[in-house]
Amino acid sequence: MVETVKKMEKEWFLIDAEGQILGRLASNIAKILMGKHKPTYTPNIDTGDYVIVVNAEKIKVTGKKLTDKIYYRHSGYLGGLKEETLMSLLSRKPEKVIELAVKGMLPKNKLGRKMIKKLKVYRGPEHPHQAQKPKVLKIEG
Repeated sequence: MVETVKKMEKEWFLIDAEGQILGRLASNIAKILMGKHKPTYTPNIDTGDYVIVVNAEKIKVTGKKLTDKIYYRHSGYLGGLKEETLMSLLSRKPEKVIELAVKGMLPKNKLGRKMIKKLKVYRGPEHPHQAQKPKVLKIEG
């Protein structure tokens, strides 16, 4: 069975994030990256597909998350804890917001690190993956 999964073709999906709610979009992307949308899903094998997300800067969040949600990172040095609100991170690096939301929904192991590499997020409507002929995927939410 392992050999049939290895020969399985990976598909490419294109998702437009304009007007989408961050958490709902991220959970749908995580399902595709894990391969849960396929009948051949196996938890210990990477059966997922590639996902391209465009218009990352036009996502929405509900409630007061723009000012209240805080992202933390540490430099490794004493006193090196940095914090940033969702609003400032969205204006600076909107791609990072979607990547972090999806990464939190993937498994925390080698397989999850392999899955997150199949996610390609872009700020605007252009992307360099036209040669892969991605299928446009509509997500209602």
